[in-house]
Amino acid sequence: MKKLALFAAIGAPLLAGVAAVSGVFAATPVAPPGVHTAYDINMTTIDGKPMPFSQYKGKVLLVVNTASFCGFTPQYEALEKAQTTYKDKGFTVIGVPSGDFMGQEYKTNAEIKQFCESKFGINFPLSEKSVVKGPNATPFFAWAAATLGAGEAPKWNFHKYLVDRSGKIVGSFASGTKPDSPEVTAAIEKAIAGPAG
Repeated sequence: MKKLALFAAIGAPLLAGVAAVSGVFAATPVAPPGVHTAYDINMTTIDGKPMPFSQYKGKVLLVVNTASFCGFTPQYEALEKAQTTYKDKGFTVIGVPSGDFMGQEYKTNAEIKQFCESKFGINFPLSEKSVVKGPNATPFFAWAAATLGAGEAPKWNFHKYLVDRSGKIVGSFASGTKPDSPEVTAAIEKAIAGPAG
């Protein structure tokens, strides 16, 4: 009995520690095969059509995981303003709807599209509803986490990644950083002024 008690006191915490360390290694983000830049990524539009990022080659992208029922949902307004302001300079916002955080998104793509268009007049591209964190993350977010590290994976809705004209991530902005903040605006304008890759 004393031996069992000793194992319970020492062995259980040791096993828990091993499991925790194993979890750290298991959670290490891995880029999808063959993805070296954003332009190597293929997704699907909110209408169910192919969405190859190669169609945006040479453009600056702001890729954002979005949600319809979040305290940050009003950021859609600033995202659409950025799209309108910079689209003629080789820039586009790409919205990636997700219910990963507290299920704050509609269940269907049709509902999401209708909400975005009627409530905010969204004209920038939207992907289908997607997973943006963890081992099943959609290709862009898996690549972003593998490139920047797990610490830069979205922790909530409306995380923003800025991609330059060469297809590399040059900015990562947390949910609370508004799309029209001086920090994001300056980064967008710098990327737009930069050369194509």
